[in-house]
Amino acid sequence: MIVCVPDVLTAQELGAIRAELQNSPYVDGSVTAGWSARMVKKNQQMDTGSAQYTRASDIVRAAFQRNALLQAALLPAANTQPLFNRYAGGMEYGAHVDAPVMGGLGNALRTDIAITVFLSDPRSYDGGELVTHANGGMEYSFKLEAGAAIAYPANTLHHVNAVTRGVRDAAIIWVQSMVRDAARRELLWDLESAKRDIFGREGKTQVFDAVSRSHANLLRMWAEVTG
Repeated sequence: MIVCVPDVLTAQELGAIRAELQNSPYVDGSVTAGWSARMVKKNQQMDTGSAQYTRASDIVRAAFQRNALLQAALLPAANTQPLFNRYAGGMEYGAHVDAPVMGGLGNALRTDIAITVFLSDPRSYDGGELVTHANGGMEYSFKLEAGAAIAYPANTLHHVNAVTRGVRDAAIIWVQSMVRDAARRELLWDLESAKRDIFGREGKTQVFDAVSRSHANLLRMWAEVTG
């Protein structure tokens, strides 16, 4: 399941993040890649030890956590700190699959879903499309407006096309969902979408209550929670 959500960041938040990116130190992006992905990852990454990173990261995390659509679709149990990637001058990220687990002892997180938040105006750069690979050799390309986000299964093969003009900035977050199985998450999202559609057209009817009950009980059956 791939979910695209517009306006995850406000114009004011975008401006604040861009100011931090402009003044931030950068490092080689391959430092956070696994041994095989390191061979095809050619980009720059905002230095996570900088004050600029801390401020920009706080903005992106808050925007993700308040976005009702992303929360309903992904059912997050935990998420990583954002990473800020920059592509320019022919930089690209070849085909790869994200690490299945990130973090270490005491803070390990299963990467069920990856989120890319686009930070650059798509008209300001050429290339830089996020491309997901599907079964049968099909590829799907995404280049969203600044402030929009795409969430996609982290276990899919994907790549970022080379940026041949301008600069492509993006924030990346990985999410561990309360519902581990992607097919079950998709079913729950279908029911959630049906609930919203019914309520928007008819209000709180018996049909709405029946769909809501099924959604709630399936989530209760499948959710993995602690505490």
